[in-house]
Amino acid sequence: MIATTHSLRRALCGFGIAAVLAAASSPAGAAPALEPTIASLAEYVNAGTVPAADGRTPTAIADTGSASGSSSGSAGSRASDAVGEGPEMSAYLPAFAYGLLHPDGAPAGANRWDCKPSAQHPRPVVLLHGTWLNAYDTFSYLSPRLAEAGYCVFTLNYGKSGLLEAGGLGAVLPGRYGVGPMADSSNQVADFVERVRAATGSDQVDIVGHSQGGTIANHYLKFEGGQSKVGKLVTFGATHHGTSLLGIATLGRMINNAGIDIMGFYRPVIGAANVEQAVGSSFYTSLNATGDTVPGVAYTVVGSRYDEVMNPLDLGFLRAGPDATVDNIALQNGCEQDISDHLTMMYSPRAASIALRALDPEGSPTLTCTFNPWFFGGGGSL
Repeated sequence: MIATTHSLRRALCGFGIAAVLAAASSPAGAAPALEPTIASLAEYVNAGTVPAADGRTPTAIADTGSASGSSSGSAGSRASDAVGEGPEMSAYLPAFAYGLLHPDGAPAGANRWDCKPSAQHPRPVVLLHGTWLNAYDTFSYLSPRLAEAGYCVFTLNYGKSGLLEAGGLGAVLPGRYGVGPMADSSNQVADFVERVRAATGSDQVDIVGHSQGGTIANHYLKFEGGQSKVGKLVTFGATHHGTSLLGIATLGRMINNAGIDIMGFYRPVIGAANVEQAVGSSFYTSLNATGDTVPGVAYTVVGSRYDEVMNPLDLGFLRAGPDATVDNIALQNGCEQDISDHLTMMYSPRAASIALRALDPEGSPTLTCTFNPWFFGGGGSL
């Protein structure tokens, strides 16, 4: 599906750049309104798609899939373990490249199934990646820090769905997961948590979720029996109340314009999870019908003012319901030099310190503050 090696190189650059340029693609105040439907998204993608080298123009079509057995009309999705620990990374782009070559690689420190929680950290930590990402390229910076701090760390690749299964544009590249129907992904997370509890002997886990991962965790808490099995939920750039389709659509358009020959330029389809994450979708109507939180869980919600996907900040924040606590945190409060965006947030020393403090306020009380560049990330340096 990818025509040439040259196209692939261009695609890799385009995919990484797209996520951080999405917001800038439409002038402020001039962006059209998009309905939370596949057809509306396809029309927007087509409006700005440029011709390929051979003169043909890729055309996005509205396609919800025809298979049964899924609430989203697609062929469903599947999950797999992240295996074989990869190297620790300090920036998103090299982690993304490694994840392409090792799509099911585990981040350092994760999925050591013989790990037994300590008295200091009795709950294992489950890491959930976001849309078009995987366990490795999301957590190759955070996972080893959690392991070094004494946590048992576990993660999986959920929502795996191919292009022909209505997995969307991102499914063309290796390791682009979190694209299947979100209810299916939530069920996959539920099964994984049971395995973690059985292996560690722990009654509860804590969850750290990035982007869609935070929303999947929320669905698991509300609809998959997770309420009594989770002590703390820490999210970064999570789509708790949905996101504008403009960012998603611009990203899809830029992948096309980056040079990927998708289905012979004729049939790029839109992934189920992206449509479900649109503000106003039926998924969120159901998810938040009884409030943002469930009793008994401590929530820490982190957002960045430079996030292209989740903005404004309030859209990603939560409101505490009965017997729940919520700490909504802007990454830049008290640390203006951290200008992390949606992807590089997970490579921010400050974000890592927030996660550690949220999981153990007494053991990790100090927050780091250092420069972390937009787009490049870099663990606090270029």
